[in-house]
Amino acid sequence: MHAIYSARNPFLIMSTVRPPSIDSVAARRWAERPIEWVHPSSPWLHEEVARRMEARLAVIVQQPQTWVHWHPLQGGMQAHAMLTQRYPDSQCHVIEHTEQQTQHAKKLLTPAWWRAERWRNPLPAFEVPAQPCNMVWANMALHMASDPFALLESWNSMLAVDGFVMFSCLGPDTLLELRKLYAQMGWRPPAHEFTDMHDWGDMLVQAGFAEPVMDMERIRLTYSSPVSLLDELRHLGKNLHAQRHPGLRGRVWRNNLYHAIGQQLQESSENGRLSLTFEIIYGHAFKPVPRIKMQPKTTLSLEQMQSALRQSSVKTKK
Repeated sequence: MHAIYSARNPFLIMSTVRPPSIDSVAARRWAERPIEWVHPSSPWLHEEVARRMEARLAVIVQQPQTWVHWHPLQGGMQAHAMLTQRYPDSQCHVIEHTEQQTQHAKKLLTPAWWRAERWRNPLPAFEVPAQPCNMVWANMALHMASDPFALLESWNSMLAVDGFVMFSCLGPDTLLELRKLYAQMGWRPPAHEFTDMHDWGDMLVQAGFAEPVMDMERIRLTYSSPVSLLDELRHLGKNLHAQRHPGLRGRVWRNNLYHAIGQQLQESSENGRLSLTFEIIYGHAFKPVPRIKMQPKTTLSLEQMQSALRQSSVKTKK
């Protein structure tokens, strides 16, 4: 586990609003892929990360009355069950990329009429909430976004004051072994670069969130063969690097890849199994009361004045 980082400077200027090297067209195609290309189950790694992120909710006292589950088909269908168990009386809004994906998620997440939970708990809504919600849950999504800063802003716009976002994504040390292998072979990068957690913290502040708290850990997965390793990576996502190889490659290159992985990614301490590192970044942040922009002549509503006075009172007590 890495040390916790908290972004504190609201005046930092971001040099970029998207992960380095990402191809926005490829990112959109991946996000909007037909349902026939979507794996029947969410990736194992995503479900495990969601389980660890769900445990972090124990430190947040606030119980959301409404919340958004952002893209559960890829982020974690099992995670959805954990969240509904934690917040059984809360209204969930499920948001997917396309209408086809939304209908597929609806089929999977809506309990059958004979199941007790269909009548005991609020049914999920498959639309953007009409009113601000209290939590946005987004597991393993940001590193695949074509414009992550705009995505952070959209999450902020969905939240009510004091609502919060919980998210996770891949960090820059992900696939270190595979990146090194590709460089040694003289091949183009196997994946786009991933954003550092400090940059995510700064970007959250720029998107309107308050005091984002970030931490990270490294998870090492092992595989029995190059084939199983590459199958896992295809399930997790796609190479969105703008300088990736422009076309398909043949069997000779594939066999060379298998051989190189088998030679260079072995871990002798684990009976020759192949090893890959994944850096997982976790973050959460709250939506603060909007700051009042002072001008030579400023007009405030009664509600704005009351909100400002309440905030002032809280800060004085602290």
